[in-house]
Amino acid sequence: MSNMMGELSGHKVWMEPGIGQLFGEFYAKTPERKRKSANFIMGAPTRKAWISSIRNFVLVGARGTFPLLRSEHQLIIKDLGGGVGAPLLMEALPESRMILLVRDPRDIVASWRDAASKGGWKKQNRRAGSKRGASTKKRPGDVRKLARKYLNNLKLAKQSYDAHRGPKTLVLYEDLRVDTLGVMKRLYSDLGIEVDETQLARAVEKHAWENIPEAMKGEGKFFRKASPGGWREDLTPEQAKMVERITSPVLAEFYARRLVE
Repeated sequence: MSNMMGELSGHKVWMEPGIGQLFGEFYAKTPERKRKSANFIMGAPTRKAWISSIRNFVLVGARGTFPLLRSEHQLIIKDLGGGVGAPLLMEALPESRMILLVRDPRDIVASWRDAASKGGWKKQNRRAGSKRGASTKKRPGDVRKLARKYLNNLKLAKQSYDAHRGPKTLVLYEDLRVDTLGVMKRLYSDLGIEVDETQLARAVEKHAWENIPEAMKGEGKFFRKASPGGWREDLTPEQAKMVERITSPVLAEFYARRLVE
């Protein structure tokens, strides 16, 4: 999605700056008791001040990263895993538009495990040639951990989405795959951004799964699969049930029909 949006004139993509984790994880891991204290840097009594600081931090960072950015441009911030910080970021930037992209948690867990496996793109990026990159496919424990991580991220992102009063849109990955151009048109309509439909169609065509070079696709690659339901091939029945049990709120809200099927 971000690649398609980045193709459009006047659009710039800030690719995974990590600002959601920077503020969100720190805040989320702080005990509620400490959050109420004025001595805590993000304490409730000084919330207005530090929310303002988060706003300035993001805006100054964006200006430094994109010095040629103008008021008529659209800056798309893709922050994978940044849902944990979404409530604070959207509170700090209430005029921003918000896109909430939801994907079947079973496919998400399968994808994350593949990326972190031996030969996976994450493992290669972190420690090229490391002998510690043993395959995770036989370790059921990480399935539980990853499912809980996804649930927490999406819960906070959805909480932020529901509270946001600015333009926003919710997209299911599965719908995006079935009707990419239609979903992208709806996305821009929901966000109140005018876009050249011919240019948008070209961007969709350029970044279609079918047009990604075969050498860049497959197991261990960043572009691994684009098939909703591929988790059936990657997770054992026991692992799938574990993910379903942990992420049942997500499946019930967004995938009830598919779960029955």
